[in-house]
Formats: sequence, C-alpha cells, structure tokens
Amino acid sequence: MKSDEQITHESVASTDPQGHPWLIGIHAAKANLVPGLIVQAVIIVVVIAYYFFEPARQWLAQLAEIKRQAGYLYSWIAGAVAGGILPEILTVTVFQNCRVRRQNLGNVIFSMLFWGITGVLVDALYRGQTWWFGPQVDFSTVTRKMLVDQFIYNPFWAAPFGLACYEWKNQGYRLEGMSRVLTLRFYKQKTIPALVATWGVWIPVVCMVYSLPPLLQIPLFSLALTFWVMIFAWINRAHQTGR
Repeated sequence: MKSDEQITHESVASTDPQGHPWLIGIHAAKANLVPGLIVQAVIIVVVIAYYFFEPARQWLAQLAEIKRQAGYLYSWIAGAVAGGILPEILTVTVFQNCRVRRQNLGNVIFSMLFWGITGVLVDALYRGQTWWFGPQVDFSTVTRKMLVDQFIYNPFWAAPFGLACYEWKNQGYRLEGMSRVLTLRFYKQKTIPALVATWGVWIPVVCMVYSLPPLLQIPLFSLALTFWVMIFAWINRAHQTGR
C-alpha cells in the first residue's frame, strides 16, 4: 500500500505546478477525512452533552472552574500534553512497535514547548474574542469568532509561525536559510496547503468551541489538538523532500 506522501507526490507530479499547493492540501485533507470526522463527532457530542445532559454539564463546570483558577498555566499544560506528549506516545506505540528512539525525546521536548506556547496564544485569542464580541453563543457571535480565528489569526499568524518552527526543527535547529520562511514562495508552497488541509477540520471544530462558555473553550480545543498535530506533521513531512 502506498503511503499518503507517495500518493500526494505522484498526484502533484502529473498536474500543473500552479496547482501544487491546493492539491497537496486537498490530499492531506482527504487522507485525514475519517479521523477528522471522528474528532468532530466527539466534539459535537461534548457540546450536546453540556447543554442537554446534566451530569456532563456538572463535570464540565468543574473543569471550567479548574481552568478559571489555573488561567494560562492550564492552557500551557493542556497544549503541551495534547500536542506534545500524547501524539508521541501514539507514534511510539503504533508506528514504532513500542520501541522508544532517541529522536522521540527530542520530539517531545520541542512539541511540548511549541504546543504549550500555542495553547497560551490560543487562550489569549479566545479571551480577546470574548472581550471583542462578547461571551454569548448565538449564531452571529460564533460565526464572527470563527471567521477571525480561521481567516485572520490562522493565515496571518498560526500557520506561518507553526510551519516556520517546524522548518527550523527539521533542519536541526540551524538558523541558516531560515529567511525563506518570510518569502511569498514559502507561503504558497507550505502555508497554503496547511490552511487548505486544516480548514476542513477546524472550521467546524472552532464553531463547536465557540458554542461553549469561554472557560470551556480551551479544554475543547485541547481535545481536538492531537489530531491537528498529525495533520500539521503530515503537511510538513510531505514537503521535506521538496525544499
């Protein structure tokens, strides 16, 4: 069976070069369609449970209280665990037959730092949106927050910054040549595919996130984060041989 990366490169090679960024993103999205739908379904269940199932509502209220007391520390820990520790555990157990390698430790350290910081930044985004648009969860407010999240924060900060960090990691943490991440070519070849691949997952997800009270938004974000890391890593690996 061909890997997702092989299928992507073969498909792109047979098409107009101008279509490469979109094709790579679409193939990444297709390759992750089933797990993406599963994650979306789980999050929908959580949201429905909060509004219609009292035991779940009480448990989530306790989680919200923990978030309120811990503040940004909660966001950092949640991001580090969901984006750094859990995916590496999955990698070791599923893809490496439970054999721990030296690179796993380096991956965990980098991912915990990166996704911990990302968790804090996302928390700041959510707080800013609550201040700007209000804490209500009506259709208009949720839509506005989703649009800012996915079409301002994501393309202008989250995706470029994240891809630049992973590019730096993949070249052995050397700064040489990193100026390329500021070019239009880099944005076209790597950022656009990443955006296309993740919009299909994250537009529905963030709508669900913003459908809960502010203190529960980071916990729900963390629930979906592990899947996002897999897409993120997939996009990054798909381009490593084509720098």
